[in-house]
Amino acid sequence: MQTAQSAPLRKTGYLGPEGSYSSLAAKQLSPNNEQVPYHSFAGVVEALLQGEVEEAVLPVENTLQGAVTQNLDLLYANPELYAVRAFVLPIEHRLIVRSGTKLEDITHLYSHQQAILQCSLFLSQKLPEVKIIYTDSTMQSLSHIKGKGDAGIVGSHVREDGFEFIGGNIADEPKNFTHFLLIRNGKENLPQHSSRIYFAATCPHEPGALLKMLQILSVYDLNMTKIESRPIKNSPGEYCFFVEFEGDIAGKNVRMALDRLSEYSKNFKLLGCY
Repeated sequence: MQTAQSAPLRKTGYLGPEGSYSSLAAKQLSPNNEQVPYHSFAGVVEALLQGEVEEAVLPVENTLQGAVTQNLDLLYANPELYAVRAFVLPIEHRLIVRSGTKLEDITHLYSHQQAILQCSLFLSQKLPEVKIIYTDSTMQSLSHIKGKGDAGIVGSHVREDGFEFIGGNIADEPKNFTHFLLIRNGKENLPQHSSRIYFAATCPHEPGALLKMLQILSVYDLNMTKIESRPIKNSPGEYCFFVEFEGDIAGKNVRMALDRLSEYSKNFKLLGCY
């Protein structure tokens, strides 16, 4: 008797390597998928566009540093990409070194730029003379730690033989969270129902344009949960606004509001719902 072969696992792309914060978020958002690491956020998005993976995980906001602007731009620039799920990951940064290293031994520090920025107070007070080298991810910093002069910033979940942490959480704020989105290619992948909607829009160049756009949400009794602005390339003085609000994508008031927003805005893109 022949047995049916099991279907191949769907693939989820993320900023690697294994053990990065994006890796943790990918496992939460798509626990049953094959996890595929990439060296950059642009590489993750390109893999999704080329069909190498069925979905991608991108961080879009951190409570300390605000928007991850590179990923907002990637979402806006690719009209067929949509966010379909969200996950908020607690972030705890730790200083990792080779076993036996002391704080005063450190001369070089490796980590992702976001992690470095989120630990700026600790670094200015405890390691003011250290040379900082950015890596593609926090986990990648481990490969650069060769001796007692080297250190990295990684998550508290990291456990590697021959390495140890110095002290506890070194982030500027103990309550640090990163908002991740699960991205898929094609509007047909959007969920039928949601609790939040995310869109991007540029306003007409007229007085009170942003206020008029946001009043549309008020008219339809929709609560805005966040807003970010990004300058538009090659258009000095013009901005694209990234707005999230509470609502069910299937709701009549949400549909009517999105139609009004699309009609009023110069450029409008539904970024997703989740």
